[in-house]
This record gives sequence, structure tokens and C-alpha cells, in this order.
Amino acid sequence: MRIILTIFFLMFSFATVSAADDPSTTLEKIPEPIIQADSAILIESSTGRVIFEKNADEKRPPASMTKMMTCILGLENLTKRTQVLISETAAYTEDNTFYWTPGDIIHAEDINLGMMLVSDNGAAVAIAQSISGTIPLFSRLMNHKAKLLGCTDTNFVNPNGLPNENHYSTARDMARIAMYGMTIPDFRDIVSTKKAIIRWQSPADKFAEAENTNELLDKYEGMNGIKTGWTRAAGGCLAASAIRGDTELIAIIMHSTDMDTRFDDARKLLDYGFKRVKMTKTINRDRVEKVVFVRDGERATIHVRPMKDLNFPLLDGENPKKLKVNYDLPKIVDAAIKKGDIVGNAQLKYNDKVLSSVPLIADETVNKGFSITSTLVGFMEPVIDIAQSIVFFFA
Repeated sequence: MRIILTIFFLMFSFATVSAADDPSTTLEKIPEPIIQADSAILIESSTGRVIFEKNADEKRPPASMTKMMTCILGLENLTKRTQVLISETAAYTEDNTFYWTPGDIIHAEDINLGMMLVSDNGAAVAIAQSISGTIPLFSRLMNHKAKLLGCTDTNFVNPNGLPNENHYSTARDMARIAMYGMTIPDFRDIVSTKKAIIRWQSPADKFAEAENTNELLDKYEGMNGIKTGWTRAAGGCLAASAIRGDTELIAIIMHSTDMDTRFDDARKLLDYGFKRVKMTKTINRDRVEKVVFVRDGERATIHVRPMKDLNFPLLDGENPKKLKVNYDLPKIVDAAIKKGDIVGNAQLKYNDKVLSSVPLIADETVNKGFSITSTLVGFMEPVIDIAQSIVFFFA
């Protein structure tokens, strides 16, 4: 259910708002950063709102940022204690950082951690084979997941990002994948880890030290992920996430000129974003309660409320008074309704443009059954607005 709800949020992500339209709220414009990389994007992580972009839809090799998807699928398809076998293919994949040998066995939680920290390509192969058996089948799974997350210009042919002309993505799609990954607690824990000891199950005495290749961890305020990438074809790549207060931002850098400028570009983007963004609470779950009629139930009405609070990132110069909430709810639902079922959604709008959405869920259970008022609901559907006051009186 959590995965379904997260994908629901992503369907409404990456919204944009027009420039400042209320002179009384306009602040001095913050100059955009000069980014050396050929492609980049900066988003707010809870809504996907785009704060900055440069050639964000150009298809480019994502290099080891690919491993974000491999890690996501590893977490969703393997338990932490699943034993992952290192095959000959995995052991002999280039850049054998952990000195794998065929037949090694390691728990999924350790190999996921090692893969993300030091970007080991063989680890990604082993995870893929453990889940799908073969690389082509795992690639299909990766592409299916990417489409579910709203990616439109991505095609994976391997789990590690090694060069292939048919393996590509965009800064925008990488941001979608990173945004989703950061909704998974174990993913967040992995990508924010600076150093770790990776232990084998067989041979039992084998271990390795791993240090995160993300140089911004512990060096940039609030940095909490996510993944580096580098090949000659891809140039320098980086998915960087940082949180300050209630604001979390994700920057994607693709095809930087060298290994170092990707970190410089990410710093510039994140600094720019933290100066511009102010999170504004627009929907408070505890203060919003709506009522929907129930047909053929033990009761005639059910209460619904937002699944969670919804904060929205306003940029400098934008007017919070322009934010409006529209509740998209059916007037009548059929029993049975379980607590937690999605009944509708609350849409956040700015100047009548939908920006984001949060599901409205049932706050209680109404079983299928009989009540006079619930039976009347079906008959009164044509004049349900008039019937509302009558039903509420007897409910």
C-alpha cells in the first residue's frame, strides 16, 4: 500500500508555478547559478516541484546513478537476510572493488550497502541475478518500475550503468527515481551512510571496509545522499540530496566536465534552492474532515481526511494567498469501505493550476449492511444535495 500511495504522489509531481504575480510579496530576485554540467535539475523532494533545470530532458548515460534503481528493487524484492550468491559474471565484472570470487555469499542488506557506497558493479549484477535470474529480465523489471514512477525518457539495459548506447536517462527522470528512493527508509539509511564494514556469509571471515564516494557527505550542511556516477561517456554524474529544517532538496548533475565539478555544481544548486524555497503548510490532516454518503451500508455516511499533511514549496516572490485546495470526492460510495481506503484526493492549486495532491482516506470502516438512511441514499441520488441535511439529521 505504501508503494502504491507513493507512486500516486509521483503522478502529481514536478509541477511548476508561474513567476511572482503579487508585487506586495515580491522579493529581490536571486540570480540563477552557473552550472558547468551539460544537464541538471533541482527539485523539492516531497512534491517534486522543479526549482531549476538545465537541459533536463536530454538523454544521457546515467552511469552509476543507475544503481539507485537497482537498490530500490533490491530493497523491494529481497529481504535483508536473503543470501545473495556471487556468480562468475558478477565476480568478473570490471572494477571488482570488493575482490569478489565466484561462490561468495553475502546478505542482501550488506551487498546493497556496499554497492551504493563504493559503486561496485559486480554487486549490482549479483543483486539483479538474485532477483530475476538474468540481466535482461532484471532490465525489464527496471524499465517497468521506471515507467510506474513517471519516467518517460529512460531505458536500462544493465543494473550498474556501464556504458551501452541503449542505456540512457535524463536529469528529470533520475530526479523521479531519486525522489521515490528517498521515500524508502532503508534507502535513506544506506545513501546517508559515510562508512561501513561489509561482511560476507561465506567465507565467514571475509569483510571489507566501504567509504561513500559522495564527497559532500559530512561536508555540506544537511547532505543525506544519494549516488555518484562516472564513466568516460557519461562524464561526472551525481544525485545529491540535502535537508535543512522542513525543506529537502534533490539535485541531479549529468555530464559534468570532470570528477570534481559535479560536486561544485550540486553545491551551487542546493545553495540556490535553500535560499529560494519556503515550505508552506497547505493541508493539515488533523483539521480537515469531509463526509461522504454510503450506499447499502450499516451507516449512511463516512468521514474522510487527508492521508498526511501537505506542505508546498513556495518560491521567493510567490503569494501564499494564491494557494487553494480543491477536494475531489464522490458524493456517494458503495459499502463496504475499510478504514484507510482511498476515497478521493485533495488537490492543491495555484492560480487554478493543480500543483500537487494527497489522497483522502476513510477514517473509519463502514461494512455492507442495512440502515434506513443508507438505503435512502440510493433513492435520493438525483437530489443528494438536498437530501444531505435530512440524512445527517437521522444518521
